[in-house]
Amino acid sequence: MTGMIFADSLSRLGTESAFTILARAQKLASEGRDIINLGIGQPDFQTPDHIVEAGIKALRDGHHGYTPANGLPALREAVTADLHRRHGVEVNPDNVVVVPGGKPTMFFAVLMFGQPGTEIMYPNPGFPIYESVIRYSGAKPVPIALKEENDFAFSAEEVLAQITPATRLIIINSPANPTGGVTPREEIDKLVAGLADHPHVALMSDEIYSNMLYGGREHVSLLQYPEIRDRLIMLDGWSKTYAMTGWRLGYAVWPDAAVDHVTRLCINDHSCVNAATQYAGIAALNGPQQPVYDMVAEFDKRREVIVRELNALQGVTCTDAAGAFYAFPNITGTGMTSAEAQNLFLDEAGVATVAGTSFGEWGEGYVRFSYANSTENILEAIARIRKLL
Repeated sequence: MTGMIFADSLSRLGTESAFTILARAQKLASEGRDIINLGIGQPDFQTPDHIVEAGIKALRDGHHGYTPANGLPALREAVTADLHRRHGVEVNPDNVVVVPGGKPTMFFAVLMFGQPGTEIMYPNPGFPIYESVIRYSGAKPVPIALKEENDFAFSAEEVLAQITPATRLIIINSPANPTGGVTPREEIDKLVAGLADHPHVALMSDEIYSNMLYGGREHVSLLQYPEIRDRLIMLDGWSKTYAMTGWRLGYAVWPDAAVDHVTRLCINDHSCVNAATQYAGIAALNGPQQPVYDMVAEFDKRREVIVRELNALQGVTCTDAAGAFYAFPNITGTGMTSAEAQNLFLDEAGVATVAGTSFGEWGEGYVRFSYANSTENILEAIARIRKLL
């Protein structure tokens, strides 16, 4: 028996249930079960060849050492050029900080503003790491309820009404994980206008799915609002857009007052992002974008299939997924809880999904399906679930 005494703060740290489900699914597969994984949130496409070759070339060219803590200058310049191209905004490369994936930005932002006696608002249902890190920081997590009747977009009026003198940070995510919801421009306009009355509140806008929208919907970047740039952290990266989840490469645009703080956090935490991955990131942004367009077009086709098939299931309804690569059907008509449905689908049908409650209390009654899998597998998975229901 260990005599080690761990810090109390560890008891407040949660996890990301999708990885737990992935491990269960892999174990069942290793035992000979035929498992279709609609749980994990990563593209089923390979990283485009020109990006892979850039990483290999960087290694062969001897880029084996440390890089600047905030990222290679050439990569940060490529990021600003991409942001101008996609969002029509001007960003100083000195405000870009490159990190190993999206989560470090979340962690750093919450640690920068969260401590006992403060409040941080976050989307619920939402990416589980938000709430986990808020609790770890000692701050009070205040959920922003995302409701099906609003197509899982936040209500600016409701967000603004929850702000208190203790509020330090508001986290928003559009397009959203797990719901696929996209918040329209008019709600973002209202939020930004209302924040003029709350100058002490910072924002973190998670825009990692910004290239994945469907049905003619537009992505509204918070960078397009100059009145909040001095307190905005905008998170984006390569994982989803370029099918580079395992490369671990992300970035954020930070306000002037926070750049030195986050750079010191990077130095203390990971020193820098590995060099070869950063050269691959340059190739991704500066190279041909057709692989991205092709992948998103394929996701759109799968989206139509999975929404149609889910709506045809007994006791299940599903809104039209607007972005990312997730469907978030309402399963209350089946009489099951989210966890019961998740476990039944995996254990009896061999289909891995993620319970809505893995993304917060407002996720009860829903299950997340990732359509980052082939149309053939999606159809087979829904057919198996149909037999159960």
